[in-house]
Amino acid sequence: MRIAMIGTGYVGLVSGACFAEIGHDVICVDKDAGKIERLKQNIMPIYEPGLAELVERNVEAGRIAFTTDLAEGVAGVDAVFIAVGTPSRKSDGHADLSYVYAATREIAAAATGQLVVVTKSTVPVGTGDEVERILTEARPDIRFMVTSNPEFLREGAAIGDFMKPDRVVIGTEEDDARAVMAGIYEPIEKDGSPIVYTARRTSELIKYAANAFLSIKITFINEIADLCEAVGGDVRDVSRGIGLDSRIGSRFLNAGPGYGGSCFPKDTLALLKTAEDFQSPIRVVDVVVQVNETRKRAMGRKVLKALGDDPRGKTVAVLGLTFKPNTDDMREAPSLSIIQALQDSGVKIRAHDPEGMEHARGLLPGVELVDGPYEAVEGADALAIVTEWDLYRGLDLPRIASLMAKPLLFDMRNIYSGEEAEAAGFTYVAIGRKTTAKG
Repeated sequence: MRIAMIGTGYVGLVSGACFAEIGHDVICVDKDAGKIERLKQNIMPIYEPGLAELVERNVEAGRIAFTTDLAEGVAGVDAVFIAVGTPSRKSDGHADLSYVYAATREIAAAATGQLVVVTKSTVPVGTGDEVERILTEARPDIRFMVTSNPEFLREGAAIGDFMKPDRVVIGTEEDDARAVMAGIYEPIEKDGSPIVYTARRTSELIKYAANAFLSIKITFINEIADLCEAVGGDVRDVSRGIGLDSRIGSRFLNAGPGYGGSCFPKDTLALLKTAEDFQSPIRVVDVVVQVNETRKRAMGRKVLKALGDDPRGKTVAVLGLTFKPNTDDMREAPSLSIIQALQDSGVKIRAHDPEGMEHARGLLPGVELVDGPYEAVEGADALAIVTEWDLYRGLDLPRIASLMAKPLLFDMRNIYSGEEAEAAGFTYVAIGRKTTAKG
């Protein structure tokens, strides 16, 4: 089938490349001429393992192409996917749908015949209705079948998530649209992944409900970690003990400094705003948002407490700046709030991240960014591991301790055992576990 993908951000580029990989002809459209030119040279705008190789292979096979001309992209396709950004509006937290609606108007102007228009962007309930209204008012001569197809891609594992998804959700009430979408996803379904067909509004809600539930799960185990520290428990054992219950499951039960990224923060806010608009509040999600924001700075205060009464002028090494490993995404990363809390008290920061350094430069003024973990810790009064990159799992701890002015380790992802850290000479602080720090 022929597919147009509007937007070459994270969702659009990964989805377009994967659609090409399963045999469809894909044209990716973006207004950013520089980005399109770089993509033609196989220079990726994001870091995602395996993406550059996937794009290159399908460009060579003639199954994927890039253009700034939306009319060229839409001409003769079976379906056009809208995969533009929907960031939170700074004024009220609602999802900013201006890019979605702008793309919709351009699609209407460029369409030449019957067309399935798919919202791949994460959009609030009812967005599909407005997209349909814009299309039909602009072009009453054309039949548009607006369909919801939310993405469930984890950054760092997106290609695998697309090719072997837990499920594909398709929201439409029209048989013709369902037939087109079934044809697009036939290779995925044949490989064993279930297709869930729903009404359009239900599909839109599934995405928000899924991300809100995962946010609840993360925040729950973080609060249990705090309780473990108070009573002398070990949150790792609690996570395992409850995660083995098939009704709960083990995923998203790793305690840490709070969730971040491009999805959970904005999607929980958008869900709350939708619930507010429809006078159906979701109180548990409201609390989760508040607790998560508080937790990030609380991690910074935890470091300050161990630094002593006067932390001003001391140096903290921070390893891991992105919100999770295997991505260069710094959006809403816990490191931002942690570092800000430390800087507010006069602490100097020296930091490293395997992929996030370029984005970090514009987000972390006053932070010294260095080439590796051992450079980061030299002469530092404390080390905080904030993101659990594989690079940081096998550090030479005795060497790290010897390089530091004070061997104080904050393991915010619980990647080391207290025994090995203490054997290397560290005063060790973990999340939801025994600590040897005083105060």
